[in-house]
Amino acid sequence: MKFFVDTADTAEIRDLAETGLLDGVTTNPSLIHKSGRKFLEVVEEICGLVDGPVSAEVVALDHETMMKEAAVLRKIADNVAIKVPLTIDGLKTCKALSEEGCMVNVTLCFSANQALLAAKAGASFISPFVGRHDDNGFDGMKLIEDIRLIYDNYGFETEILAASLRHPIHVLECAKIGADVITAPPAVIKSLFNHVLTDKGLASFAADWAKTGQSIL
Repeated sequence: MKFFVDTADTAEIRDLAETGLLDGVTTNPSLIHKSGRKFLEVVEEICGLVDGPVSAEVVALDHETMMKEAAVLRKIADNVAIKVPLTIDGLKTCKALSEEGCMVNVTLCFSANQALLAAKAGASFISPFVGRHDDNGFDGMKLIEDIRLIYDNYGFETEILAASLRHPIHVLECAKIGADVITAPPAVIKSLFNHVLTDKGLASFAADWAKTGQSIL
C-alpha cells in the first residue's frame, strides 16, 4: 500500500520523505489556505521533495476553466496529478486529461457509484473520504470495501486512494481491505510508529546500557 501525506506543510513533507516511506502528496484549497503561501509556489516546492504524484486541485467548477487551470498546473512538474471534483464537469475534465496521459485524482467521493463513474472516466486515483463519511452516519470502511469489489470485478486500473483518515485504525482497515493508497495528515502517519511496548523496551535498553558505562563512539 502506498503512503501519501495530506498537507501543504513542506517541512513535514521533507521530514517524512527522509524516512523513505512517502510515495506522494495530496493537497487541497483548504490546506493551501492553512499554509498561508502562494498555491503555485507551494506545489512546485512539494514536487521537488517527492518523486511520486503530487495532487494539485483545480478550483473552477466548469469543464472549460478546469482545463485551463490544469494546463497551468501541469507545467509545474511531471509528477503533478490534477485533482478534480466528482461532478459531471469534473469527470469531463478527467476524461480529457487522462486521454492526454495526465494523472488525475478524482476527489470528494462518497459512494461506490461515484467511484464507478470516475473509473470509467479514466481516473488514475479515486479519493473516497472515509472520515467525513463516518461523520455523517455512514460506514467509511464499507465504502472502501464496495469500491474494491467493483474495481476488482471489472479490472479497473484506477487506484483507490483512501482519504480523510483520522487515526491508525483507519490505516489498518484500509490495508486489510486492499486500498491501493492512503493519504493522511502527518500526525496520523507518525502515530503508526507508536506502541507502548516499543517505548518501554527502548527505555529498558537505554537504562541497561547506561549501567555498562560503555560508549559506541
